[in-house]
Amino acid sequence: MKNIKDFSLEKLKEEFLLLGEKPYRAEQVFEWLYQKKATSFEEMTNLSLDLRENLKKHFAMHNFNILRKQESKDGTKKFLFDLLDGCAIETVLMEYHHGKTLCVSSQVGCKMGCKFCASTGIKFDRNLTSGEIVEQILAVEREENCTISNVVFMGIGEPFDNYDNVINAIRILNHPKGLNIGARHISISTSGIVPRIYDLAKENIPCTLSISLHATTNEKRSQMMPINKKYPIEELMKACKEYIKITNKRISFEYALAKENNDNLEDAKELVKLLRGMLAHVNLIPINKIENGVYVKSTNENILKFRDYLNSKGIVATVRRELGSDIDAACGQLRRKNLNT
Repeated sequence: MKNIKDFSLEKLKEEFLLLGEKPYRAEQVFEWLYQKKATSFEEMTNLSLDLRENLKKHFAMHNFNILRKQESKDGTKKFLFDLLDGCAIETVLMEYHHGKTLCVSSQVGCKMGCKFCASTGIKFDRNLTSGEIVEQILAVEREENCTISNVVFMGIGEPFDNYDNVINAIRILNHPKGLNIGARHISISTSGIVPRIYDLAKENIPCTLSISLHATTNEKRSQMMPINKKYPIEELMKACKEYIKITNKRISFEYALAKENNDNLEDAKELVKLLRGMLAHVNLIPINKIENGVYVKSTNENILKFRDYLNSKGIVATVRRELGSDIDAACGQLRRKNLNT
């Protein structure tokens, strides 16, 4: 049965027409789902009983169950959600001065094989649907009685490997009758699937694009991120420059610093060469330890030297605040889990 949360408002109107219902009824249902946060069709009291029964015959409303919730000493919360088919994913809620940010997953598992990520080596099961992506926000808001103001696609999976569902989910999140989260408060992180960077540039969605760069040479980046063998740095940077040209938006480059690997002055100099003249921000990430991981976190001294060098050369660089590492909720630590794990 179709999950009603998989549909944008425009597609939901088309579904209602097929049911012989007027399009404005779809708008009412959309508002019930995302503004009034209804969890059943019975709650939609301004719809006729016949329509509610008809909706139950044609649509399911997938409300996630929380299998486990953990809270870090810094207040970060990690949720393990039951996807209702034997699979589960993790979602992380972070508190910042500008509001509550939710790090959402886009796939059950990941195909990319990045060597610094806990999802590496775990079997890929499937893509999340648009409704399952959106439901992560709805489920956390229900559980925490809060409003999510920022969403980052930096959880389990490669968002651009599930491009259509991710874009559709963003349109639901961003719609005024949906969750009404501003596009500038939505960030998509990619390991560098180049064709999708060009696609996103044409979507007219002013969200923030984050590129997981992590190295400045093809040899080093290919060791850390196998995707670089298919889309090397030269192709990646060409796509990024075209994205900036089309959108006039700054790109955030993520750079995880690993001790005695990519954290020295020569790496910093090469990074300046790569990004010079671009609308760019560098987000330096102290690499997090993962099970069977080969990389070790850089020293605080090297991290600050790296940051200061970039800033001295006109490249805006900041160090990401580490949140939730004590519950394996920090960057790169999320895993695809089955219900028996």
